[in-house]
Amino acid sequence: MTKHIFIDGEHGTTGLQIRERLAKRDDLNMLSLAMEDRRDENKRREMLSRCDVAILCLPDDAAIEAVQLIEETGNADCTVIDTSTAHRTQPDWAFGFAEMDKQQSETIKSSKRISNPGCYSTGAIALLKPLIETGVMKPDCAVSINAVSGYTGGGKQLIAQMEDPSNGDHIATSFHLYAMTLEHKHVPEIMARSGLNKRPIFMPSVARFPQGMLVSIPIHLEQLSYASIETVRGALEVHYEGSEFVSVASKEETAKTSQVKPEDYANRDDMKLWVFGNEENGHVNLIAQLDNLGKGASGAAVQNLNLVLNKYS
Repeated sequence: MTKHIFIDGEHGTTGLQIRERLAKRDDLNMLSLAMEDRRDENKRREMLSRCDVAILCLPDDAAIEAVQLIEETGNADCTVIDTSTAHRTQPDWAFGFAEMDKQQSETIKSSKRISNPGCYSTGAIALLKPLIETGVMKPDCAVSINAVSGYTGGGKQLIAQMEDPSNGDHIATSFHLYAMTLEHKHVPEIMARSGLNKRPIFMPSVARFPQGMLVSIPIHLEQLSYASIETVRGALEVHYEGSEFVSVASKEETAKTSQVKPEDYANRDDMKLWVFGNEENGHVNLIAQLDNLGKGASGAAVQNLNLVLNKYS
């Protein structure tokens, strides 16, 4: 049976990419609002009352409001996939990272409320959770996370700042750090979903390329319970064995790789994990390579939609 899908916020960066991914699907009926109607509450209410799946590409407050509108219309059986930060640590919402553990895809399939992970947190959780789960890393390990994203991760405002020299807030630099107070909205979900109980130091940055992302976690091997590079890689390999969307670079591939570039994963919906290190110096560097709008946003939303629709396991 054809399912009715409404992307609330389809004219934003994430929504547009989801729409593009679904454009050729004949098993879906896409409900849509014109650009000028996107803030019309009555028209949004109508769409939210008619859809089988609502994908929310909205700021946090608007996403919370959208869920309330769905419930007010009596369409509580509608499945909600929320790409905002609003529900990512809520225990009654399924976290939409299907590879997080062996049961997570089934949890997503059976849930009516699914919260898409953040782009940075997708990479960080992918690297940290298998190590904490297996005891290789202790939950109170002191962790620093460094990351660089393509500027599309900041939505239309940042895109305009980066691309339009006439913009009053134009950003001309090729690279900049931000969140200098060491507060970022992805940190709570990183802790909640990875198993960390010590707040990590997270330093995000943006560079002058549209799409792509690297999340890097350097660690002293002496901080780990099983202190070897191969133990770390092995834990990741076992965790993601057979995964369609997450792969782990082999020891051989890693040895031949001198550069890991964020743009190499632009326009892709999968993610690659790398384990580099120097055993003599006691150092290991974990890297997640993904697209901030692919596995980090729109691609993940479509993956979760397909799980809900039983398109694959």
